[in-house]
Amino acid sequence: MTQHGTSTIQLDLRLSPQAEQKLEAAANVAQRSVAEFVLESALIRADETLADRTRFGLDADHWKAFVEALDAEPRDLPRLQRLFQEGSVFEASGTP
Repeated sequence: MTQHGTSTIQLDLRLSPQAEQKLEAAANVAQRSVAEFVLESALIRADETLADRTRFGLDADHWKAFVEALDAEPRDLPRLQRLFQEGSVFEASGTP
């Protein structure tokens, strides 16, 4: 990617002849330029990829179970409690 000005970036792609033909055909069908088609397609795919990390959907039964889990009293986890009481490996131990 190369920077052009402050608001746009140029992306250069190396394509096989078959990939170029496929993109040109799809862009023609969508009545877009190849650049518009590729950008639009890439942004749609980016949204799909990022959606898995930012949003999730649940049916009514799973939503009820999720809310109940959030509202439940915290469980006693002795091993986790011990872990929080131990010194961190990142803290200075006084030895070089």
